[in-house]
Amino acid sequence: MPTTHGEPPSSPCARPPPGKARPLRNEPHSRTDVPPAALPSPRRSAFSPAADAIGSELDLGLTGSHVVHALTPGFCDAASIYLLERWLRDENAYAVADPPQIEARRLALRIGTDAVEDWEGVLPVGEVIVFPRETPYARALAAGHAQLLDTIDPHTSQRLVASGGGDARIDELLHVSSFVVVPLQLRGTAVGFVACSRGPDRAPFRPADVVAAEALAARAATALDNARRYERERRTALAIRNSLLPGTAQEVEGCRIAHGCLPAGQGNIIGGDWFDVLRRPGDRVSLVVGDAMGHGPESAVAMIQLRTAVRTLATLDIPPADLIRRLDALACDTPGASFATCMYAEWDARRHTCTLVGAGHPPPLLRGPDGRTSPVALAGPGLPLGLGTGSYEATVLAVDEPALLVLYSDGLVESRDADIDQEIVRLARALDAAAVESAAAGEQDHLQSLCRRLLSTPSAAAAADDRTLLLAELTPQKG
Repeated sequence: MPTTHGEPPSSPCARPPPGKARPLRNEPHSRTDVPPAALPSPRRSAFSPAADAIGSELDLGLTGSHVVHALTPGFCDAASIYLLERWLRDENAYAVADPPQIEARRLALRIGTDAVEDWEGVLPVGEVIVFPRETPYARALAAGHAQLLDTIDPHTSQRLVASGGGDARIDELLHVSSFVVVPLQLRGTAVGFVACSRGPDRAPFRPADVVAAEALAARAATALDNARRYERERRTALAIRNSLLPGTAQEVEGCRIAHGCLPAGQGNIIGGDWFDVLRRPGDRVSLVVGDAMGHGPESAVAMIQLRTAVRTLATLDIPPADLIRRLDALACDTPGASFATCMYAEWDARRHTCTLVGAGHPPPLLRGPDGRTSPVALAGPGLPLGLGTGSYEATVLAVDEPALLVLYSDGLVESRDADIDQEIVRLARALDAAAVESAAAGEQDHLQSLCRRLLSTPSAAAAADDRTLLLAELTPQKG
């Protein structure tokens, strides 16, 4: 909920007493209102080099910081940028063009050459403020063009003094010679505003200055919109990925599990990797790692549908090979699921058996009591899902002594510059080395430590694909 009412403290100028306010123009925004001689130089000499960085980062906070650093201290003494809460939340616009009040969040501010931390206790970034209709900020958004003023109204002055808590710097902010509020607009819709002020030792803003600030605000609005869209897509990607994680670590009778995932890039692009751990009746557990081709929404939808299908088929308690055959049939009718791969394992601690079925996926690794890791020789690798072949064979391993089973995605072993079989052997040797290092370090959670070490191990595999790892410590039950 908003915590402060009135004009933004970082831009301490608002509606002046009658006769003091002087709007830049009374008609809708039009550059023809400014004489040609007043138009700013295309060199943007009024702004610092930080202006060139606007839009270079897909981050709201960094973009806002670039804007205020471009403005201060060369163009003005204090600058702040605010974004409407409705826009940040991606809600509809206000029901009326001139609402009784607006809510906006302070995105960034700069006063002179001070660091933002110097003002955190007085003018915190992220603070949500309610602006009544009569404030110049609300008027600028409603009118769609800049508001130019030369004084501060009593309401804002009182609020700043009260919020300053005796801070002597507030008195300096209250004395200005000129103040301008420039709306941030996207396709004719206001999404926020930029506020700039000059102290009494500087000349007031001229029309050319206001036009220059409007040009900067137009660039900023586009950059902020790109950053907001990017952050929204990144949140969606992270929410989808996190929803697919079965937990940090799990343990069932005869099986201890750890897993990890290292997304490609910055983690904002959804890959096709997925994995799951399913408890089964009779002290059994099913482990699965899969990969839907590509990246983005299509692969995300495909992997979610495949993961859901495996969970549903597992409840039927059918043999693993039959489960993969049915999954193959479902993938034929699932957009984006063709050529998806997976490795399915079912561990039965009572019978000392591990049943494996592959569908075009790299073979699992098994580390036995002798301390050496080797790829499992499957009865048949199987073709990728969605081809409708229905030809899948089960490989049943007898595991009479504790062993470590490793399922992984091809991001750990696939490379354009190396043979995949060589990369699988390299991964096996990396596991052996990581196990020795973990034991020597006396790490308590050695299984999760192995995950971290393997995911961070340099390899010839391309970095453009996710790395997914699922480790299962298999312990046969005695008697």
